[in-house]
Amino acid sequence: MRALILAALVAAFAINTGNAQDEQSKRKSPPATAKAVVGDMNVVVEYSQPSVKGRTIWGDLVPYGKVWRTGANEATIISFSKEAMVNGKKLKPGNYSLFTIPGENEWTVILNSVAEQWGAYKYDESKDVVRMKVKPENAGEAMEMLTFMVDKSGMVTMHWDKLKVSFKVEQAK
Repeated sequence: MRALILAALVAAFAINTGNAQDEQSKRKSPPATAKAVVGDMNVVVEYSQPSVKGRTIWGDLVPYGKVWRTGANEATIISFSKEAMVNGKKLKPGNYSLFTIPGENEWTVILNSVAEQWGAYKYDESKDVVRMKVKPENAGEAMEMLTFMVDKSGMVTMHWDKLKVSFKVEQAK
């Protein structure tokens, strides 16, 4: 009897977990993943993809000078399977939330030690482990859905609308 109850609970948990994943894929800003192997370190960015939908993104939907979750829904997460170097700082393997502060001519890219959080509503600057200034680039081509890319050289690039923002990660030596 106990075995039957346990089997029913396991099955119910599997169904509920599957339903949660199905619900995420039906969001207006669906989940996406970008990943690459840099040296022998896995770099993974997990985020949600909002769309332009004819809106003015920079300075309007995403205001300048304010912390942004750099995606939609949950905060964007970047993870490293081994010790990483980001902007001259050594980071332990693990998950970090990725925030940005957009500006017209300069952005601040932030890695925060609290990975699991919804948006930037409970963002705490005291938990930042890396802050770096980067220059946004005119991408020329518009990207309808926010897209992250990671290449094997360690370049992490966010492209949305006609804007790209990039920073470099390396495997720590």
